[in-house]
Amino acid sequence: MKQYLFTIILTATITFVCSWAVWQLSLRFKLYPGIRERDVHTTPTPRLGGVAMFLGIAAAIGVSAANPFFSIMWMPPQTMWAVLGAAFLIAVIGVMDDLWDLDWFIKLGVQFLAAGIITVVGGLQILSLPLGEMVIVSSWVSIAVTMFAIVVVMNAVNFIDGLDGLVAGVCLIANGVFFAYSYILTRDTGASSYFNLASFLAAVAIGACLGFLPLNWSPAKLFMGDSGALVMGLLMATSAIALTGQMSSAAMDSEEFGRSQLLGAFIPILLPIVVVMLPLLDFGLAVFRRMRAGRSPFAPDRKHLHHRMLDLGHRDRDAVLIFYAWTAVISLAVLLMYVGSREDWVGQYLPGVAFGVVGVAACLTVTLLPTRRAPRAPADHPAPHEPTEPTLETR
Repeated sequence: MKQYLFTIILTATITFVCSWAVWQLSLRFKLYPGIRERDVHTTPTPRLGGVAMFLGIAAAIGVSAANPFFSIMWMPPQTMWAVLGAAFLIAVIGVMDDLWDLDWFIKLGVQFLAAGIITVVGGLQILSLPLGEMVIVSSWVSIAVTMFAIVVVMNAVNFIDGLDGLVAGVCLIANGVFFAYSYILTRDTGASSYFNLASFLAAVAIGACLGFLPLNWSPAKLFMGDSGALVMGLLMATSAIALTGQMSSAAMDSEEFGRSQLLGAFIPILLPIVVVMLPLLDFGLAVFRRMRAGRSPFAPDRKHLHHRMLDLGHRDRDAVLIFYAWTAVISLAVLLMYVGSREDWVGQYLPGVAFGVVGVAACLTVTLLPTRRAPRAPADHPAPHEPTEPTLETR
């Protein structure tokens, strides 16, 4: 655990220092877009925070190569190099898009290329599902499913980047819960070492978010942009695949796993999805909404979940905190279900269910009650001073 804490602190420190440097350099050399009619912010704000986040991530991966405690992750080494190479590719295309607004088709192609690097070169594939003996028999099907999953998660995380501190905080909470889950799960399946790629990537993502959030908190001095949000999504998808997609059914069915017979069989695939449920929900609704209107699934609009919360009358910062609460409640509820069944609590997973029910009720209450008197105009009829497209796709 100390090595993971060291990784988090190292990544956070380097990310924070680099974020401050990127912010200063961006202001000095005017590396930021001008204010457009549809933008929310009124002061030109750099959106190259993803560069700093990638540098922190790359530094942590580099240090892990010299750390004997993480040597198991570097056997074989091509997996780690593939993750780093894919993250670099995504960061580069993200920076180009943040500066010059690339065509969505080009960005999507590069995303699949990065997913292919992790899947084919790195060898990280969804080979089986932890549901009895269910396996993916075709290697090409495994590669296609894995690449598609990575690209979906990347874009889901990117789609919610519309308010100051939203993505950094949501990813911080989600990766924190996933880290706890992966650490416990690795121990319960009888692994010889608690140091694994899934927990390491979650720790790195936690550190990157911690280091970036101070400059991204409202009012933000620096946006992470596509380069940051897409890299976060890449790490989260890769860590989930590294943990659950390649876990053998024998290990999942072992008595040491300590699960209830019904719910426990689904938790290994449920929790990695739950921690990104809000981004996935927003992504799915956006794609359906746009395609139904005959538009590109990546065409910008102002109907994301966070925009709807603003229209309900929430202040920007309050909307972000509510998103934090939803993420924490849903992911912690599932984690408590697993821990309860593993530790043989009274009712096993029922304490987690009770926590989830109470938490969801509380979140619904604060979501539906506006935090200011006059709510914003509806998304379909924005006020003249409101943006007509989401802040994510304008950053």
